[in-house]
Amino acid sequence: MRRITLDDVASLAGVSPITVSRVLRKPGSVSEALRLRVNSAIENLGYVPNVAASRLASSRTHTIGVIVPTLYNVIFAEYLFALHDVLIAAGFQVIVVNSRYSEVEEENAIKALLGQRVEAIIIAGIHHTPLSRQLLMKAHLPVVQTFELSDDPINLNIGMSQERAGHAATRHLIDRGFQRITFLTGNLDHRAQSRFDGYHAAMQEVGLRSLEMISHRPRHSSVALGSELFGEMHDRGDLPEAIFCTDDNLALGAMQECRKRRIRVPDDIAIMGFHDLEFSACAAPSLSSVATRRYETGKLAAEKVLLALDASTRQSIEQINMGFALVQRESTSGDAGHRSPQ
Repeated sequence: MRRITLDDVASLAGVSPITVSRVLRKPGSVSEALRLRVNSAIENLGYVPNVAASRLASSRTHTIGVIVPTLYNVIFAEYLFALHDVLIAAGFQVIVVNSRYSEVEEENAIKALLGQRVEAIIIAGIHHTPLSRQLLMKAHLPVVQTFELSDDPINLNIGMSQERAGHAATRHLIDRGFQRITFLTGNLDHRAQSRFDGYHAAMQEVGLRSLEMISHRPRHSSVALGSELFGEMHDRGDLPEAIFCTDDNLALGAMQECRKRRIRVPDDIAIMGFHDLEFSACAAPSLSSVATRRYETGKLAAEKVLLALDASTRQSIEQINMGFALVQRESTSGDAGHRSPQ
């Protein structure tokens, strides 16, 4: 079947191909009657503009590349919502690539996005292969690294100290009087490792031994995995006084497994989560957690990209600390809730 062309639209509308192009690129430059006639022809024929050809004829692609480590976890959904809210409203398309927690796949994603001539790249994370970093630095386009703080940002870095957050969560449990505190995770990616480093440092500061419960193989964080890991720990007789879970999904799974086994939270064991997902305040008992500013991070990243794409406001290296807040609820104290910004 033959592809519908710009000439077909022009013939049906009774105008020149140049006029059709003008309606598509600058609809405000033609009369309303002409615009309606051309748009009617486009709709009747089902014409889709050739984006590749348009890019060849212009230095702008109006596309932004975004790389995230997973599409499975809801924390990145909120982040992506923010990016779309800002960028699409500004006339940009967002190309999202999943690196699956692999620096090699991230490198391939960077190559692919640069090959598509995106105007900026936003990446969740700061750890890249040497080639990825080289490609990003030589691309001469805005690059935003998010979710973590880097000692050596490529361009713009918007995030938080994962290590400080892990330390604060652990100190909260220590200050509540708990000594046997286990760090529970399903996947020690870079951010989880940084939280563990904070946990380990806090335990060392008061002379306590670090205890870890890590999945035998890297797995997506989920409620089911939290339940499974807690069950394995309990069956081995390794029940601690408190658990610091690397995210709220694992924490909720652990709490559900406690309920099945008639273990009371927080009377028999305290449970701490991370990210403060929407269900945390509604859980029974309500879940203490570390609140992270995911939507705000995505929104600010998108806004900064738009500013950087304006040549008159192009910026040099900049780092923005979004911070975090420790939210104390019933799962660690029995209190109704208390939020402490950090």
